[in-house]
This record gives sequence, C-alpha cells and structure tokens, in this order.
Amino acid sequence: MAGLLAPPYGVMESGPSSDRMPDKENLNNNTLGSMSKHLNKTPHTETQAKPHPKSIHQVPSEKILHAGKVLRNVILSRAPHMIRDRKYHLKTYQQCCVGTELVDWQMQQGSCVHSRIQAVGMWQVLLEEGVLNHVDQELNFQDKYLFYRFLDDEQEGGMQPSEEEKKEAEEELPDTLMLLSQMGPDAHMRMILRKPPGQRTADDLEIIYEELLHIKALSHLSTTVKRELAGVLIFESHAKAGTVLFNQGEEGTSWYIILKGSVNVVIYGKGVVCTLHEGDDFGKLALVNDAPRAASIVLREDNCHFLRVDKEDFNRILRDVEANTVRLKEHEQDVLVLEKASGHGGFPSHHKYTVMTGTPEKILEHFLETMRLDSQFTESDPALDDFILMHSVFLPNTQLCPLLMAHYHAQASQGSEQEKLDFALNNKRRVVRLALQWATFHADPLQDEEASLAFLEELYVAVSDDARVLPALKDQLPLLEKMVKNNSDDSRSLQKKHKVLLRQFSMGDDKQQKRQPVRNNDEILFKVYCIDHTYTTIRVPVAASVREVISAVADKLGSAEDLLLVGLSSAGDKVVLKPSDVSVFSTLSVNGRLFVCPRDQLDSLTPLPEQEGPSTGSLPTFELMSSKDLAYQMTLYDWELFNCVHELELVYHTFGRQHFKKTTANLDLFLRRFNEIQLWVITEVCLCTQLSKRVQLLKKFIKIAAHCKEYRNLNSFFAIVMGMSNPAVSRLSQTWEKLPSKFKKFYGEFENLMDPSRNHRAYRLTMAKLDPPIIPFMPLLIKDMTFTHDGNKTYTECLVNFEKMRMIANTVRIVRYCRSQPFNLDVSQGNKNHQDVRSYVHQMNVIDNQRTLSQLSNKLEPRRT
Repeated sequence: MAGLLAPPYGVMESGPSSDRMPDKENLNNNTLGSMSKHLNKTPHTETQAKPHPKSIHQVPSEKILHAGKVLRNVILSRAPHMIRDRKYHLKTYQQCCVGTELVDWQMQQGSCVHSRIQAVGMWQVLLEEGVLNHVDQELNFQDKYLFYRFLDDEQEGGMQPSEEEKKEAEEELPDTLMLLSQMGPDAHMRMILRKPPGQRTADDLEIIYEELLHIKALSHLSTTVKRELAGVLIFESHAKAGTVLFNQGEEGTSWYIILKGSVNVVIYGKGVVCTLHEGDDFGKLALVNDAPRAASIVLREDNCHFLRVDKEDFNRILRDVEANTVRLKEHEQDVLVLEKASGHGGFPSHHKYTVMTGTPEKILEHFLETMRLDSQFTESDPALDDFILMHSVFLPNTQLCPLLMAHYHAQASQGSEQEKLDFALNNKRRVVRLALQWATFHADPLQDEEASLAFLEELYVAVSDDARVLPALKDQLPLLEKMVKNNSDDSRSLQKKHKVLLRQFSMGDDKQQKRQPVRNNDEILFKVYCIDHTYTTIRVPVAASVREVISAVADKLGSAEDLLLVGLSSAGDKVVLKPSDVSVFSTLSVNGRLFVCPRDQLDSLTPLPEQEGPSTGSLPTFELMSSKDLAYQMTLYDWELFNCVHELELVYHTFGRQHFKKTTANLDLFLRRFNEIQLWVITEVCLCTQLSKRVQLLKKFIKIAAHCKEYRNLNSFFAIVMGMSNPAVSRLSQTWEKLPSKFKKFYGEFENLMDPSRNHRAYRLTMAKLDPPIIPFMPLLIKDMTFTHDGNKTYTECLVNFEKMRMIANTVRIVRYCRSQPFNLDVSQGNKNHQDVRSYVHQMNVIDNQRTLSQLSNKLEPRRT
C-alpha cells in the first residue's frame, strides 16, 4: 500500500470532472462568476450553435431524470403556455420557461412547498443534474425573468407527452415534489456556496451560518468566526475516488471541511494512517504553522463535497478576531476577554463588546457595569439571560449571592461627593435589577435553597434602609418585597409538607390531577430489591445521592455489608451506580428496577418476572378508541410533562447533575415518555398474532402519528414513527405488504422527516415553520447540547468559556420558544368524556427488552430461508 500511494501523484490530480471553485482572484474570468453580469438584466441571448448545456453532474441520476419528466408533463398538461418559444432582442429561444413562472407554479402545487426560496432549491436540484438548463449554461437557478429549458426540449421538436403519460405524471406529482423538497435545501446550500463570496446576500450568509452551527469541526469556534467563515467559504466537489486534493510536502494553501463523503490521510512510507468523514476537517495545521503539508489527502469514495477556506482568508479572519478582541489583565494575567459585538444573531445588542472568556467574578462585574437602567424591567437582554441561565455552571448561587451583596455595598474610591453618590445609587439599582431577574428565573429551585432565600431577605432589608437616603431606590422596593414574600411563603409551605411521590415514578401516578413539577426536596417512597427478589421500601429526597440511598437501605435491612446499588434492566443488563450519582430513581429504563447487593453477588442478580412486561396486547382496548382522541390525550399528557421541565434541568443534564447535586426528574420522565411510546408501538405489533389485525394496528399508529403532528406534538410523532421503524416491526414484510398504498405513502413521508442526514435537516426545517405551542423532539435537543458541550471546553486557560455558555443557552431558548404560548384545548375535543382514553395513555404496559421483541417478531413471521 505504501509503495502504491507514494508520491508522485500527478497522474491522479483532479481533472475536468471536478467542480473545484477557482481562487477568488480568478473568479471574474470563470464561467461561474459570469452570473453577476445578469443579476439585473433580462434574458440571455442564445448563441447560434447549441452546445449541450453544462451541468454539475454530467450524467443525471435516474430518479432526477424521472422527476424532470413528471414536472414537464404536468406543466404541459395543466399550463402548456409556460413552455413556449420566446423572443428577446430579435432572438428566438425555443421551448423555454421563465424562472419566476416556474417558482410561481411550484408554489401552487401541494402543501410541501412553503416558500419561494424552497421552490428555488427544488428547481436547482434539476439544474445541477442537467435535467433543467439555463439557456446560457448558468449553474444557479434564479427566481427572475431568465429562460430555462427542460432536457426533453433541448432537441428541436421535443416529444409531447401522451394522455397516458400526462395521467401518470399527475399521479406521481406529489411523490416527485416530496423528493425534490427533501433534496432542495442541500441544492440551495450548494448554489449559495458556489456564488463568489462578494455576491452573497445577507440571507445567503445567514443560511450558511446556520449550516456551520452543526458542523463538528467548527463547534469550538466563536459565533463571530463562524459568521466570518460564512462570507469566505468556497464549495468544492470531486467526482472520483482516488482524486488527490493535495500531496505531502506541498505548500499549504487551504483548509478543508468535509460536507459529504470521506478521505484517506496518506503518509509517505506508511500508507493510509486514518480516514476522515463528514464533519471532519483537514489542512489547517499547515496554515497555522506556515509549514508544508504533513500528509497527502486522497478521496476514498466518489462524489465528495468540501468547504474550503483559502490561506489569505484564514489569516485575515485570525487577524480580525485579534484586532476586535479586548483583553483585561490583572497581575499580567487575562481576567476578561471581550470581542467587538457583530450585531448579528436576531437580538438587538446595546453592548459594544460581548464576553468571550473571563473569571466568574469579572464576568459578573461586566454584566453589572453594562446593564442599562433606562430600559423597562420587562425588556429581555439576551446576554444577561445567558448569564442568569448558565451561571450555576461556573458561579453557583452560594458564590453569586455574596458577590452581589458585595457589589451592592461597593463605594467609589475617588471623585466628588455627588459622583460618589451617583455611583453608589446606580450600582445598587443594577444589583437589585439583576437580583430580581435572577430570582424570577430561579423561582422554583430557590425554594430549596435557604442561603439564596436569606440573600433575598438581606437585600430587601438593605434596599429598604437605603431608600430612606436614596429615594430613587423606592421604585424597586415593591417588586423586591413581593419576590421575598412569595419565595418565603412557598418555602415555608414546602417545609411543612414535602410532596411524597409514590410507586417508582410511574407515569400514571397522578390519576386525573394536573401534574406538578418534581422538586429537589420532594420525597419518594421507592422499592429497592434484593437478590432473592424481596424488597425494602425507603423514603428519601428525590435528589438523594446513591451513597444516601444505600445508607437508607442498609438501615432498613440492618446490614453492615459493603453494598452496591445496581440498575437492572429487563434484559438483565446491570449498571453499578456511582456513590456520587444523584436522582437515580427517574433515570431507570421503562421497566428497570433498583437492586442492592454485596459486590460478590453482583453476577447473581436476575430481573423480576414483572419486568418482562405484558404477554398479551391491549389492542382490544384501544382499537375502540378513535385515533384522534388517543393523539389528543397523548398530547395533553406530554404537554404536562414537558411543561414541568425547568430550563435549568437541561443545563444540569448536559454538564452532569452530580456536579450540582440537583434532580433532573422532570426532564428524565419526559425523555422516558418518548421511550415508552416507542416501545408501546413495538410491543403492540409484536403481541398481535393475527395478520389482518397487525395491518389494522399499523394503520392505527400511522393515523395517531398524523394527528400528533397536527397537534404539533413532534415528540410523540417521532416516538411512534421510530417504533414502527424498529427492526422487530420493519422486518414484518407480510404485514407491510398488506398495508394500503395510501398508508405506505404517509409512512414514507413520516420517515423522510426522521432522516438524520445533514444533522436532521428535514426535522429542523419543519420545526422552523411551526408556531408555538410545540412539543419538540426532545432527544435531538439533548443531542445538540451534548454536541456543544463535548466540542467546547468549559474553561480555557483557567477562564470560563462564556461563548460555550451562550451556545448552550441558545439551544435552551428553543424550549422557551416552544412553551411561549399556552396549549389551548381543542374545542372539538372539549366536551367529550375521555377518562378511559386518558387512563390508557397514562399507563402503557410495554416490553422494553429488544431481544424479546425480536423473538416475538420472528414467531409472527419466521425468517424466509
């Protein structure tokens, strides 16, 4: 291998089949750059000779070729006037369409086309493959008065479709539009990236920036750098495996990020040392160190796409970042690093600089100093919101409260008496305002923290005293008094009577009462099992550590042995819990149980019979319930669970709740609900022995999923669809074969929404079009926050990485947006008595052992030999 891949590589260099964009200094001489001449002009003139139009893919794929035929045939059937000979400047352009008319027509077809930009992307798919062509061979489709021609009309006297072909095209149009709507966003992105950087609009830059947010190699970069990159990134694609991007020893001229495909990293004398995939980057080291390439890069597969940053832009961005950075030092050490605000991000910013890194104390000081006192309390400042949401990661309340009191009492060391008085007054007002905003956001968690409540009371007393001398403080007293009183009253009532949660966090415990959030100090009565399947019931706080749980069990058992606490699944999988783990009750799998045993008996633990789940399905019960009623009651219950999740739980979950000693029970239960619904679907199908009934079950689940989507309950929608795509269900070919084509089509559309490619782009585009209230696909939000957490250090050079805090806070804001409107009851459902449906969706019995489900599935339809 090493001998084959050793230099020289000249014979393997990219040929004409590559779609490599030229260096920017040569863009004006390139055909791709020529579109700038026509941005504001009428159609291009057609040359006498008719060369075959240039396309990005020389040979169209079968499915896109067919899609082009379907669209052309439907246009000729419904609006034949759109394809006709057109004259311009005494030239005749045969059998052409106009870009704006194609977009207009696309917008009128079906519900899957929501915007003109989306329609442009769909036409771009055809243009890229040469199925639709611009008369002057431009590679970007534009929503303008420009002429385009279908491939079938390229030859004179293009064939007219028969009536049979028109009828077939009408039937296939919805599926064709769905296919193009899925491919359109990527095509539109490539179209934008092919534009010379100077021709990209503000909307183009925003679309590129949104894409960059989800690229692994860029996750550690600041928002400012990502926005700078959006303006200079160049799209590059290569058609053939074996193409060499650069050779070892060459000068480094570009940094690459893989958008699609994979490459091999080759070192002379060693051969292939590793493979890089989508989201990885390469080539940066040579630019940073100004050194020769340390390895060669060879395409591992056909049709690879890259983003490229050239050396000149790379160095300029580094210089700009440093030029826009202000460093505050103490004792020759950075204590606060600020970056000049860009004004992007959808939020108006009055700050001249944004915090990038800093010590916790200096970050707090910065937000106090830059707080505007002339704005209304109701005005939201995103930067301060980020601090209030994320401060517990680097500045817990036990440290924040004393610091705020110290700032409140701070005095100016110089200046006139009036200046000192003004400084003291404004300082106190800023501390009170921040404290009010902090207490409002942390309202529920504060009731469990005596030190934080004591701080609020101390602050109220101090402001009351100072208001006698500084009347300007009086306007903040009523709000502060109300905050102190509410928190004190709530805390006292909680101390009198802790809520006790029964029966192992069963989803149905609340009967028909509205669900209340689980708090840190709530107590739980919980069964902990022994090796012989006997159990002891303990009563401990929800947020108790494993060490405390073991101690409580040992006291009840009268055991002095060194015990382990073990989570045991129905499949027999064991997880030995760490002594420092907290709030473990809500983290068990759906049928999981807690066991306690000495270390030497760990291997002897076996699941309880009850963990196996049901042996018969519940179809006789729920087949009598309407799909809409089931979806509605599921959505009501899911909304209650979702509404109980405090935003801080997302932070605790991301950084590890053991570091905060806080419960994430509400979030855990909501995430477990997703698993429960998914398993419910699989369980019911696998326990249904009659083929015709299984077909009815699939139809029922598809209907329920459709209604959940209609109610904007994307969490249950995804859970149902993922349940149906589980191998134990998807392998039942005899069942799926008998499913009516209409339902297969619906399911196909649902599966397309689940497509994980390009970081779940299909789902994200759907989410962006919805208005609140929304129940989002929660596992993906968790994945986004974990992606940011894993890709960025919390501390850099002993300073808090506040840019990371900002990125995680932006994801949490999605949850805030989803709940920004109340869930209004469906009027058509309001007068119905749904107690039986409600009880059913609250208490689903499922099998959560995949091995058992697979065995049941194989019994239903044995493998064909």
